[in-house]
Amino acid sequence: MPDLINWIDTEVVAMNDRDDAPLVLVTGASGYVGGRLIPELLSAGYRVRALARHPETLADRPWRPSIEVVGGDARRADQMRSALDGVQIAYYLIHAMGSGAHYDARDRHLARTFAEAARGAGVGRIVYLGGMHPRDEVLSPHLESRREVGEIFLSSGVPSIVLQAAVIIGSGSASFEMLRYLTERLPVMIAPTWLRTRIQPIAIRDVLYYLVAVAGLADDHNRTFDIGGPDVLTYQQMIQRYARAVGLPSRLIGTVPWLTPWLASHWVGLVTPVPATIAKPLVLSLTHEVTRKEDDLDRLLPGPPRQLIGFDRAVELALQKIQDYDVSTTWSSANYVGAPSDPLPDDPDWAGGDLYVDDRRTEVDASPADLWSVIEEIGGRAGWHSWRLGWLARGLMDRLVGGPGLRRGRRHPTKLETGDPLDWWRVEQIIPGELLRLRAEMKLPGLAWLELIIETDDAGRTFFRQRALYHPYGLLGHLYWLAVTPFHGVVFGGMQRNIARSTPAGGADHRHSVGGAGKPDPANRGRAQSGRDRPSGR
Repeated sequence: MPDLINWIDTEVVAMNDRDDAPLVLVTGASGYVGGRLIPELLSAGYRVRALARHPETLADRPWRPSIEVVGGDARRADQMRSALDGVQIAYYLIHAMGSGAHYDARDRHLARTFAEAARGAGVGRIVYLGGMHPRDEVLSPHLESRREVGEIFLSSGVPSIVLQAAVIIGSGSASFEMLRYLTERLPVMIAPTWLRTRIQPIAIRDVLYYLVAVAGLADDHNRTFDIGGPDVLTYQQMIQRYARAVGLPSRLIGTVPWLTPWLASHWVGLVTPVPATIAKPLVLSLTHEVTRKEDDLDRLLPGPPRQLIGFDRAVELALQKIQDYDVSTTWSSANYVGAPSDPLPDDPDWAGGDLYVDDRRTEVDASPADLWSVIEEIGGRAGWHSWRLGWLARGLMDRLVGGPGLRRGRRHPTKLETGDPLDWWRVEQIIPGELLRLRAEMKLPGLAWLELIIETDDAGRTFFRQRALYHPYGLLGHLYWLAVTPFHGVVFGGMQRNIARSTPAGGADHRHSVGGAGKPDPANRGRAQSGRDRPSGR
């Protein structure tokens, strides 16, 4: 299955310009699955039309020039018929969970409207991604709604494929984010007994594979298919294996029978940033065992069976950007290109894990070249233009716990190269005259970066921007950031002012703005930052 980056190939773009390529419609194109499915469909040779209630939300996607975008409200039958005109295959990726009470009634109405419009437009197939569920139990409202929507399509008169998945593992998936936050934030937890319920999770890459693959099935198929990864785990096992993947100690979990799903859902809403309107339905669904009852789809698809991604590898893929940044990726720009398991720029604010940011910006009365000459000489004997005693004390503390401290200095007094050690930092990226990004190698309960950035505006003014970024590991990581936050004004604030003053023309440090000094930037997240606000790859 090709990664997102492959769709950019000119051959793929040319293939999608062919008038005879099948036309598919993707609803929910700005959502978690839809935004990742479109480039995979392009790679497979389909022409793609995306339906969006607000088309402008797709303007910054890299695949936008290669698809057709139509505006439309899924509640309006006339707009759905227009959007479905000429479509061979329609992907229905809309759900109302998170919209408040009675979302199940809205789900039914939207599905019926879409099914009737698809039948009227002569659509050859509907593909719907639903939820895996047991067959002979009273279901949670969330799973019952997913089951009902699937039944609406199967009885619509349009051949439909309903894929039924359990927990999807990938950065941005609501189920995965809930698992991430619970594990990272709670070393000890009291949980309900249904944490031992068996679940068959699936990697987002495998979900996308199945979604694309079923488009090529024979037209006579009108049924559900279970899809799931190779591992069957309890939620408790998933917590422990996630902890191991990120280097955290095993979580201490005690189960009690009196913690009802309703109480647990409120508790999850308090502990995690996942909105309660989403967390509650998901928690209530965890009372059901959701494992694959059949593997018919694997036998129907041509070629050898796909080697599905196991849970541990799926977690690694979901975390790889946070563990090992790809400097070719611009995390918060329109030029994002990554893999399906990576966060996208318009994923929910709460997706991608926590990232604390101390962001400071100062206008400097000097040229970018002069400012860069000061930045490039930082560290080693030149020091950090800040509270020297504080840096020495922190360096000594790092030495005592086995870290490098300040003893490494720098290799060259006036020149830095990517990979150079710089006291307890490592040079991760340099763009001369624009960016110096350092990655901390001190002993920390998390990952940390320091970015020194030079910016200019249309008026020719020079600005020195300084960002300290920190991704915490577990509760200790959060406590560490809270402990050092009171010192950021002295350490980072003083560093910024003194670097500005050290430029040949002096710094206009009285004209500076601070965003999130010592705390997550309220302009961006209002709390620990999500995984999408990352070190600036350019």
